Amino acid sequence: MSTEPPPTAAVAPPLDPVAGEPDNKTSTENPNVKLKLEDLNWDHSFVRELPADPLTDISSREVLHACYSRVSPSAEVENPQLVVWSESVADILDLDPKEFERPDFPYLFSGASPLKGGLSYAQCYGGHQFGVWADQLGDGRAITLGELINSKSQRWELQLKGAGKTPYSRNADGLAVLRSSIREFLCSEAMHNLGIPTTRALCLVTTGKLVSRDMFYDGNPKDEPGAIVCRVAQSFLRFGSFQIHAKRGNEDLEIVKTLADYTIKHHFPHLESMSKSDSLSFSTGEGNSDVVDLTSNKYAAWLVEVAERTASLIAKWQGVGFTHGVLNTDNMSVLGLTIDYGPFGFLDAFDPSFTPNTTDLPGRRYCFAEQPDIGSWNIGQFGLALSTAQLINKKELNYALERYGSKFMDEYQAIMTKKVGLSRYNKELIGELLNNMAVDKVDYTNFFRLLSNIKADSDVPDKDLLVPLKAALLDIGRERKEAWTGWVKRYRAELLSSGVSDEERKVSMNSVNPRYILRNYLCQSAIDMAEQGDYEEVRRLLKVMEKPFDDQPGMERYARLPPAWAYRPGVCMLSCSS
Repeated sequence: MSTEPPPTAAVAPPLDPVAGEPDNKTSTENPNVKLKLEDLNWDHSFVRELPADPLTDISSREVLHACYSRVSPSAEVENPQLVVWSESVADILDLDPKEFERPDFPYLFSGASPLKGGLSYAQCYGGHQFGVWADQLGDGRAITLGELINSKSQRWELQLKGAGKTPYSRNADGLAVLRSSIREFLCSEAMHNLGIPTTRALCLVTTGKLVSRDMFYDGNPKDEPGAIVCRVAQSFLRFGSFQIHAKRGNEDLEIVKTLADYTIKHHFPHLESMSKSDSLSFSTGEGNSDVVDLTSNKYAAWLVEVAERTASLIAKWQGVGFTHGVLNTDNMSVLGLTIDYGPFGFLDAFDPSFTPNTTDLPGRRYCFAEQPDIGSWNIGQFGLALSTAQLINKKELNYALERYGSKFMDEYQAIMTKKVGLSRYNKELIGELLNNMAVDKVDYTNFFRLLSNIKADSDVPDKDLLVPLKAALLDIGRERKEAWTGWVKRYRAELLSSGVSDEERKVSMNSVNPRYILRNYLCQSAIDMAEQGDYEEVRRLLKVMEKPFDDQPGMERYARLPPAWAYRPGVCMLSCSS
């Protein structure tokens, strides 16, 4: 059982743990060039500018006074195979898509062979899990390979998930299975194509080894195929990256400031050059003396921007019916990205209390309807970390929370207005619609897609009003038909008053209401085939999800309602275990 890469594998020379300035190669000089892996433009700012763990062993331990630990991928592999890849992510990295054809590619992206120029590490962070402080967590099975600067001068971090143990693995093995890796890869790309900020995925490889997992925490583990996904983001910094140092206090409070300065410098550089002329002074409504001047405190301005990005993100989730499932503070990106795809789920039948996470069932803290409030709570905890380090004051924290609330409502109302094709927000009409959908368990995605077929025609008789919605309004009785008919009549009156043609409105609505979403049963069908060594369904599903708003003739089966088997445990609902 050889774990050695083929002779063509690239092997990196020994690396200086504090790499120097960027090596500005051809990629920044010619934006049209496509690079080989050996020619990528690395710049390891995180390692260069932030405090490191002085120890190098990977035993599970408390890591103090450090933002990261140097660690190399250690997952065992045997004939690793490339399952699926994203050419659009390769394009972001200036990577020649022909590189996916290299015989050593699966070895490089399973971590069995080091990438030339890379500098691997695992990040230290903490977090609140289900509302309770969990202390140190960290990258327990994710290992960053390093940071790249692309031809647009954008910074991108490459990270292998499932690449082996780190000091943050606790009692786990640092590995991942094919099942969860397929879900993460596909959802990363599906969310991007829905227009929702997210981490991305470059590729997914199998390790050729088996990994034991107790999916339902019922004492019955089973062996599953191991896999590793390469995640890509401009940063994987989380709220918990700051919380861990604030919670430890004392000398670690300076690390909060150092990390905040680093984040603003590299990811929010516009906040470094604010001036009084930017007019960023706001009254808190508590009197003339209570004015928050964001130009005088970049950390307060940064918190407000993180709050607004988070609010915008969650509004977009609500718009497409996405439920994250594990909104712990260690799963919240400071860049406002969807991060860490575990037991996620898109709504099938509309149910505000839906949670895809079996661990969340008792209290449904992270259910669909609670996501906006949880986002606010998490922002509060992130702000408290900055406040503990004396980077912001209480008034600035409260103001950021206000801005979160107003930004969420503005974005959510705008999204829902577009989804129903109106020119202005109608709270009563949209509220009544969502209530009807919940009562009759109407499919969230298919209903809004069908809604664009309603005509602004007052001559349509009442008995025919529901015909365009027939495929979504299944098994409803006379009383419910009357309720829906009444709603459609009020909706039609709104359409008539808007003056927008049916054709124009349909095009607009179909641009925000997807035809295809990554339903859990679609994932499971692809997983079942992949576990037998057939990866074509994974690749086909990726192609469908690349154009979610297009009708895609011949692919209609991917828009079907879930079959009966989709409601079994492990498909519609999952645990945090993978």
